Amino acid sequence: MEQFRIKGQTLRTQAKDLVLEYMKNELSCAENEKGMTQADIFRNCGFDWGDYPASKSTQQQFWLVALLKELEEEKKITQLENKHWRLV
Repeated sequence: MEQFRIKGQTLRTQAKDLVLEYMKNELSCAENEKGMTQADIFRNCGFDWGDYPASKSTQQQFWLVALLKELEEEKKITQLENKHWRLV
């Protein structure tokens, strides 16, 4: 079962790298800019599976919160008062 935990950790690392790379290439996420919503980051990074019964697109994005909080803890991004995210 350890192999699955390792694969999961690899996926989480890849997802963080993807989000950070995306934000570095998105002008609104630059330092001193307005930032971008969690929902927009989620969709623009291709994490949206579309709408399903009991699993609408808007409900799928909540796992991204932990990813963004980790990047914030690593001092790579910050959440603004308007709830948007941008690079530090």
